[in-house]
Amino acid sequence: MVEIRARTNTHQRLAEIDDAIRKRDLARAEHLVHSFNRDEPRNVEGWVAHARVSQMVGDHLGMRAWLKTALDLAPDYPLALLMDAEALVHLGEVLAARHALESMEGKAANDGAWLARIAEIYTHCGQFEKAAGTARKAHRLDPDDAAIRYNLASSLIATGCIEEAEDHFDAIIRQTPHDYDAYYNRANLRKQTPENNHIDEIRALLSTPLKHAMGTVQLHYALAKELEDVGRHEESFAALKSGADARRKMLSYNVSSDIPAMAKIAENFGESFFAREHCSSAQEGPIFIVGFPRSGTTLVDRILSAHSSVESLGELTDFAVALTALCNGQKGKSNLIDAAVDIDMRALGEVYVKRAKERSQGRPFFIDKTPANFLYIGLIAAALPQAKIIHVNRDLNDNGYGMYKALFRMGYPFSYDLGDLASYMIAKEKLMAHWRTVLPGQVIDIHYEDIVADQEGESRKLLQALGLDWEAACLEFHKNKSPTATASAAQVRRPIYKSAVNRWKLYEAQLKPLIDALGAAT
Repeated sequence: MVEIRARTNTHQRLAEIDDAIRKRDLARAEHLVHSFNRDEPRNVEGWVAHARVSQMVGDHLGMRAWLKTALDLAPDYPLALLMDAEALVHLGEVLAARHALESMEGKAANDGAWLARIAEIYTHCGQFEKAAGTARKAHRLDPDDAAIRYNLASSLIATGCIEEAEDHFDAIIRQTPHDYDAYYNRANLRKQTPENNHIDEIRALLSTPLKHAMGTVQLHYALAKELEDVGRHEESFAALKSGADARRKMLSYNVSSDIPAMAKIAENFGESFFAREHCSSAQEGPIFIVGFPRSGTTLVDRILSAHSSVESLGELTDFAVALTALCNGQKGKSNLIDAAVDIDMRALGEVYVKRAKERSQGRPFFIDKTPANFLYIGLIAAALPQAKIIHVNRDLNDNGYGMYKALFRMGYPFSYDLGDLASYMIAKEKLMAHWRTVLPGQVIDIHYEDIVADQEGESRKLLQALGLDWEAACLEFHKNKSPTATASAAQVRRPIYKSAVNRWKLYEAQLKPLIDALGAAT
């Protein structure tokens, strides 16, 4: 009886810790987990719980320390091994994370759920082909697990297996018809046709009670995409607006926090900053592609990464992570911008390149295609003067509509309201004008419409600006087999098409608030 009571008490205490973590009551969680580990130091779950608390506050070194204790007690404990690999990724030790995942695969050979988590972390390492292979193994073990099948479908999109991915999404929807995200992903895999679409299916589901609020967002975005594909433009925009309005209501975002931040960046990184002598990194190799999402950044990335000397590392967080670390964890945008002026620029460049190269296959040049890095152009120029910075421009009306109709998984909270979108776009254009003034000639501007009109001519000019020899493979970027995990993953597997130019004109009346605001500011 005493042993049963002890086990019950242990279970209750762990449940309390889990409750505090779920509610993000981290002070309470910290207190509870310290007490638990003091009383039950041989219980591996307590040390894993402590690692979860460290993870939530961004202390990945501390996270690894607690996990080491857990793994000393239970060397093959799956959750601890997976969390340790995640911590390594956050610390920029991607090679070590990959080796840990490869070692885990043997231990997880007959465990579909464990293999699925390994596949998920492979994607965080940029190893999309490994992720797809591991997800296939997981699916073979658990063919009826919809979550495992979903991860496999996502990996297949990144590796270009679009038709197979669609088959899996069809199966997921048949099995779990309330997996609303599957409808959105499936809609974006190809251009729907009047003969082959899911419009009636989505509308029927929208007429029923949904399981969660995000479902109305995902389904309306899926419906808008499919209606646009078949040319039913008024219906498409109505569905899109319903989805965007619902998404905007879920966010606490205020665009007025971003506009002063961009103005402050321009103020702090002006002529006086660049007149100072900076101790910079001599590292060569980085190519930054910046701009807005849906401006053509992925297209430029695929053209360049078709070159034998260039590889794409996708959208990285490494520059922002390195910057934040060197600013000693300053909280708030304004404090971070002030602290960034006086950091060690050489350290920033070298820490960034070290982190990025952990993902590299060793080609001379690598691409960081993170659109929002336009915020850091001043720091990039100071820390990595040998780096190349490409800014992709697109007609603002088209670009604004492109962002408005994209359902982003993370970031870009300004994109769900036309007023917010116009305000943010105007502020960004002002910041880019500032960079061109204080850093003349250091930003390579390229225009989406020019690439569409003359792909070879623009590609040749771009390679020349980067100091690279011409390679005809750049013209066949759609045959580039390297993985890509952006929202444009399906589109860039096709040759250049002109139908996206001036698409905003199909919705001129509906986009009037955006068009008027952008027109008044230019």
